[in-house]
Amino acid sequence: MYGYAWNRVYGRKYANGEEEMELFDGEAIFQIDSELLLLSGCFDGNGITSMEAHWGMRAASSAVGLGTGTPFASSGEGRITAVRVWENNNYYYYYYYYNNNAYINGFQLRYSNTWSPVFGREVGEKQEMELFKDEAIVEVSGKYNRGDYICYLVFTTNTGRTLAAGLPNQVSFNFYPANKGNELRMLSGRFNCAGITSIGAHWGLVYTEEAGNSTSS
Repeated sequence: MYGYAWNRVYGRKYANGEEEMELFDGEAIFQIDSELLLLSGCFDGNGITSMEAHWGMRAASSAVGLGTGTPFASSGEGRITAVRVWENNNYYYYYYYYNNNAYINGFQLRYSNTWSPVFGREVGEKQEMELFKDEAIVEVSGKYNRGDYICYLVFTTNTGRTLAAGLPNQVSFNFYPANKGNELRMLSGRFNCAGITSIGAHWGLVYTEEAGNSTSS
């Protein structure tokens, strides 16, 4: 269970033989200096056939934006390897002034080789950036309108490359990890029928453990 939402059942669910533990506020499943972020592996018709534990230190940047609509939280196995953002740039002249109605329609993250669902809408102009080997997102910044949408979104990597979508108007925000070596692990927030209304960033230093051996990833 992440937050107050259960993930899908992996493997088979029987009527008996079920064990459950609910964690208290502030409690985590951990090893030295890190906590359990996710489990991955394989299963067949009978049960779980393999399993890996992914550990790390996680910190969250407080969400910005109006925060109305459907909640979302990206998740996936491995590092984030690519980003897609759909933007709406309705910039037009109206009588004696320019009206800028730019905002972020939606976005998508790729974890290792698997794309997440699209959060928001897959419409408008698409911006995309594929990360190189050992490249990671270390900053998420942009602008938001307190009354409606995220207007501008910028992803910056540890090599200095950026992906920018939208137009830089309204109130600024800047998310970055508090701990050295951390990278972007997930984005959360809310979206409605038009676009992204709020966004927050979650950072982590991830370790992968398999067959008793611990390696970083």
